[in-house]
Amino acid sequence: MYNAPHPLEVRILTRRFGLPNSASIDTYLAHDGYKAIEKALAEMTPDKIIEEVKASALRGRGGAGFPAGLKWSFVPRQSPKPKYIVVNADESEPGTCKDRLLMENDPHQLIEGALIAARAVDAHAGYIYVRGEYRYLIDILDRAIGEAYQRGYLGKNILGSGFDFDLHTHSGAGAYECGEESALLESLEGKRGIPRIRPPFPAVVGAFGCPTVLNNVETFCSVPWIILNGGAAYANLGTRKNGGTRLFCLSGHINRPGVYELPMGFPLPRMIEEVGGGVWKGRKLKAVIPGGSSCPVLKAEETNLPMDFDSLQAAGSMLGSGGVVIIDEDTCMVKAALRIMRFYAHESCGWCIPCREGTMWLGKLLTRFHAGAGTMSDIDLIRELAQNMLGKTFCPLGDAAALPTISIVKKFREEFEEHLNGRKCPHEGKG
Repeated sequence: MYNAPHPLEVRILTRRFGLPNSASIDTYLAHDGYKAIEKALAEMTPDKIIEEVKASALRGRGGAGFPAGLKWSFVPRQSPKPKYIVVNADESEPGTCKDRLLMENDPHQLIEGALIAARAVDAHAGYIYVRGEYRYLIDILDRAIGEAYQRGYLGKNILGSGFDFDLHTHSGAGAYECGEESALLESLEGKRGIPRIRPPFPAVVGAFGCPTVLNNVETFCSVPWIILNGGAAYANLGTRKNGGTRLFCLSGHINRPGVYELPMGFPLPRMIEEVGGGVWKGRKLKAVIPGGSSCPVLKAEETNLPMDFDSLQAAGSMLGSGGVVIIDEDTCMVKAALRIMRFYAHESCGWCIPCREGTMWLGKLLTRFHAGAGTMSDIDLIRELAQNMLGKTFCPLGDAAALPTISIVKKFREEFEEHLNGRKCPHEGKG
């Protein structure tokens, strides 16, 4: 859910949220809509667009945090093959729900961002790949795309510039795996959604074997403001190498859960206490998952950090997709590890043996452990199994399952020991 604006928010992506008919093109045009593409077509070369995005220090908001402008520059524009724009709207990471709000409340911002990217790399067709559970959003997106065609912002000879671009929606079937860019491309092409081995990367060999720009919804939505106001202005909103704002999804044991737009580098303690209203029921903070379920957890004493990609990496975790999950003192971390593992075991595409077998066996071990039937040697076995998955799969799903498990065993080993010898979980029944 998107709450009423918080005083600490910096509203760039969400500045039109809450306006009457915010998803309509009339509302969008009344509030700076499509002015960025007008500027890009009339005043900027493709190289200038890419340089402006580079100057913004915009990093991919889907999880990896790769610099967007640099990614666009890898596309060989002189290639005789068609180029494509693909929007990753397969938002499936547990704890993350911000792309849904962008598509629901301001779809034209996404369309304009994709259109600017198309101009930058000379692409003439694009696809918005929407997760299966978000199919209701396709109606909103298709309506917005239709409006953009009617007003001349999509189709042939856009705004009399001679530039053509067509945009389509495409529904996934509810597979978490298709959030990984190469599996998404396989699914888009009508094949089973399994990852590709890389290199080559999508910028060179992407959709239908052609050069492709593939970014997350939030990344594309950031682009119109950058082009309209300048890369430097956007970069100055955040920290060094981490420009702009991002949407943080606060959930878990917190008094004011919701999606908040805050500057990159915003302090995590202030996010929890001032923005989120503190840990619920007057309890103490135990741990934080800082960027979605695939990220290593932080203990309470490790959370005095700015929320940007580099700071979280230095702390041994990741900013990921911005899903900040708050965990209180009465939570069983063995059960938390089990719930995470059950998700990844269910969502594994089964292509890679370490992931397919590793998630299944870790799920069994953690189930047995939480039931009080584990042994002391199982603690090290859980960690060893997870370690053996790291870096051994086609895509990061194996790592996504292993990293939080390793961190929980390492940082909360005493809780695993409390479950030994048939003892009941000490946190069972606490709510």
